[in-house]
Amino acid sequence: MTARTLTTEAGAPVADNQNSATAGVGGPMLLQDQQLLEKLARFNRERIPERVVHARGSGAYGHFEVTDDVTGFTRAGFLNTIGKRTELFIRFSTVADNLGGPDAARDPRGFAVKFYTEEGNYDLVGNNTPIFFIKDAMKFPDFIHSQKRDPFTGKQEPDNVWDFWAHSPEATHQVTWLMGDRGIPASYRHMNGYGSHTYQWTNAAGEAFFVKYHFKTNQGIRCLDAEQAAALSGTDPNSHQTDLLQSIERGVYPSWTLYVQVMPAAEAADYRFNPFDLTKVWPHRDHPLQRVGRLVLDRNPDNVFAEVEQAAFSPNNFVPGIGPSPDKMLQGRLFAYADAHRYRLGINHTQLPVNAPRATRADNYGRDGLMATNAYDRHAKNYEPNSYSGPVETNEALSAPLTVAGHVGTHAAPAHAKDDDFFQAGELYRLMSDDEKRRLVDNIAGGLAQVGRDDVIEKNLDHFRAADQEYGKRVEARIRELRED
Repeated sequence: MTARTLTTEAGAPVADNQNSATAGVGGPMLLQDQQLLEKLARFNRERIPERVVHARGSGAYGHFEVTDDVTGFTRAGFLNTIGKRTELFIRFSTVADNLGGPDAARDPRGFAVKFYTEEGNYDLVGNNTPIFFIKDAMKFPDFIHSQKRDPFTGKQEPDNVWDFWAHSPEATHQVTWLMGDRGIPASYRHMNGYGSHTYQWTNAAGEAFFVKYHFKTNQGIRCLDAEQAAALSGTDPNSHQTDLLQSIERGVYPSWTLYVQVMPAAEAADYRFNPFDLTKVWPHRDHPLQRVGRLVLDRNPDNVFAEVEQAAFSPNNFVPGIGPSPDKMLQGRLFAYADAHRYRLGINHTQLPVNAPRATRADNYGRDGLMATNAYDRHAKNYEPNSYSGPVETNEALSAPLTVAGHVGTHAAPAHAKDDDFFQAGELYRLMSDDEKRRLVDNIAGGLAQVGRDDVIEKNLDHFRAADQEYGKRVEARIRELRED
């Protein structure tokens, strides 16, 4: 086989890649050594800002195959035919820690899917939990600041974590989930994924439905307890990455079955609690799971940086037949995700191969900017409308319109009959076995016992008591035991 020639980034052959040019043997290096300067300058710039959240992640390619007819609910092209397959990329991640954090952390997991559909890319950006800690995007930066490293100590502080939760009673449901047995998945393959938010589907007749996505793992749920996770984090901080990579390489392809819960749009206004509240689930007895299809991962990325770190997901990447709901957390994410990628990767990040459409092509009037690689026809115009046969609008809305009314201002969510922050956390607690309850109480008390302010501890105990009196009493007793040791 003929050896390939090493070149500079300009394509010129490199004569010596082992030795820097010097002024004589042993002399000082020369500024004219183009290969040395290019290598060092590129090395200095190889890293980009890590994600503020979801920094530590893994990814893979695969496909989604429709198994059931859902055309009565949505006109989305990639869901319109049983047996239809759509290529996809998925990124799993932890939320709070930085890029060097361990995979086996007690933390929600990101579950972001990019469907390369024939109508454009559809990004479903969810988690491995069906709920979240807060219900309004206004609180998101404060929430993340409380969970990340303290600006003075440089480490995560229980005082900050629990102080925020003490002032955010809506977090009680998610705290109960996170501190329970599913708080640390054994691997990315052994956890469910959820769209978490409520989305809108619209069918060909223009009828609107609200939906929630559930990706059920076909490998079965497997989780770690705190001791197992601590040991694994010390021996293999990359445990989830290792597991995903090796399973696909040996042909054991992870898969999930997608189900949706469907609510006719007309039911939302009078539902017993706000159906757009991200801190709550829809009971399955009200809206049973309906199967949609199967997601399979069968190919690892060739380059983790190019394809996992530079993968950019945004929940505002919709396709015809799918749209947003009034979920206030989702509404904030529609802006925040895309803007984060414009900062991290640049205005032309959608032209990177992992982010670019595959079954169609982007055709618009976006031009220029750093790292622009899109090629347009010669003399193509960069404005619209024009008289030169440029792309034009369709005048067909992607989803049904949402009815709005009232005065502009900052408003709390509309009140529903069963709107409180605690009842679903209590229901979740009462579903647990005695052993599950014991581990939940140990996990919560282990964190709260480290908190320095008694008023913060008491506020959190009030939340657990409001969810279930036994729940609060057991956490209180366990904190007392830990503090006496």
